[in-house]
Amino acid sequence: MKAFVAGATGETGRRIVQELVRRNIPVRALVRDLDKAKEILPPPVELVLGDVLQPESLREAIADCTVLLCATGAKPSFDPSGPYKVDYEGTKNLVDAAQAAGIQHFVFVSSLCVSRFFHPLNLFFLILVWKKQAEEYLQRSGVPYTIVRPGGLLNEDNTKPVLMQGADTLFEGSIPRTKVAQVSVEALFQPEARNKVVEIIASSEASQKPLEELFATVP
Repeated sequence: MKAFVAGATGETGRRIVQELVRRNIPVRALVRDLDKAKEILPPPVELVLGDVLQPESLREAIADCTVLLCATGAKPSFDPSGPYKVDYEGTKNLVDAAQAAGIQHFVFVSSLCVSRFFHPLNLFFLILVWKKQAEEYLQRSGVPYTIVRPGGLLNEDNTKPVLMQGADTLFEGSIPRTKVAQVSVEALFQPEARNKVVEIIASSEASQKPLEELFATVP
């Protein structure tokens, strides 16, 4: 297994990279700024310059990788096209490149509530709408996938167990980014995670269960 990570220097992406490295999985990270990436990412990671909005930079970058994890996301800005370009077009370009490269598993970090049009986050230039469109494009592509929809993202970890359910069943809650990274990487190893949408939060009311068991309970 060799993992390709898009969005690797973001808050969630860097934790995904760290989790992959912890498991001794070779990682190639797509980055737009090599100097910044060298400061953020651990030394074993192979860095490659590219941009999800430049499809020609992706095919060669993905080349010999076997799995792909996408943790990209539009940053808050005054550009109304940001979510469309990054969350939809960028993901679409990654899916096309993954399809051409024969990627065996595509893990896409999306968001809770993407199916709710009247959600406050859609005031940010329809960000959830474009994430949902990206999910659907991946699902139609034929590339094996796991779509991970986390609740509100926390930079600090906590000891609350992960609560995992199927699509459009969780509508509030939060989760540490470290747990999102663990779920995303574990999905690569679990046949029960294939071609599923999983929604995750951290909840003190949830039972502490292995991720393998959690994936198996999602229809």
